[in-house]
Amino acid sequence: MDTTFFQRKHQLWLRIAFASFATTNLQIKNRLYEFSVIEFRHLKWVAETLIMNNIPYDYERDKEFSIESETLFGLLNTTIKEIEAMQQHYDESQLSQRLLHDEHYILQTLKETLTDASLDEKLTAFNRARQWEDTSLSSQQLDALTLFLFEESYKEYELIMVYFYSQMRASTPLQYGSFQDLIDESHFHLRCFGEMMAKMGILSLPRTLHSRTYKITDIEKFLHDGITEEENAKEECRRLSALITDEKLSSFFEFINFQESYHIEIMQKLLKEIHG
Repeated sequence: MDTTFFQRKHQLWLRIAFASFATTNLQIKNRLYEFSVIEFRHLKWVAETLIMNNIPYDYERDKEFSIESETLFGLLNTTIKEIEAMQQHYDESQLSQRLLHDEHYILQTLKETLTDASLDEKLTAFNRARQWEDTSLSSQQLDALTLFLFEESYKEYELIMVYFYSQMRASTPLQYGSFQDLIDESHFHLRCFGEMMAKMGILSLPRTLHSRTYKITDIEKFLHDGITEEENAKEECRRLSALITDEKLSSFFEFINFQESYHIEIMQKLLKEIHG
């Protein structure tokens, strides 16, 4: 296992997660998301192995990497090919065998789905329609919602990967557990924002992270900056909630706002541990 192996697993996690955001079939959506959770767990085990063997890794992606497709089956076929290519790089280690067997089942499920032509659908997640379901939003509201979703989906992806990098290097149980909570919360937020983007036809991958973003050398500064970022996110949720007249959307932004409040509390606990 090396940096390239980690990169392939990283891309596979993203591909399956964003495929789950793109489809409107709830059963397939949920199963794909479950598979993406498995792939992220794989990524964690791979990172642990690389760190133990002093092998560096990063969050780079192939320049041509894309998650767009006109149909659901197009997405699934691409995913199948990527998993099959991934399996050529496994060895006889216990970790590789676990990854291999997990993906055997994922492949079996995806291939079985392809046998039922009625399950295919023309995807609207990438059509750039910028419409929100049956609700009539003004041009100003649509612009604000679009900008918010692009910014917040990137932020949540960034937080997942930054917290993940820090968790792999955590020095106390509180750090490890707190980063896990923050990762889980950001996964949920990314899923929410990703599915909203798909409904609007603007689903897209977040931009690649530079190593300066996630290689943390000063944990105290990192936590202070994280608190500031969460406070800014709370303010943006409040602003959007006040701007958008749709009751369901406003309620959702208030819900996210309160979750961000507890993220601040988690980081404040970590700061207290640092200060003794």
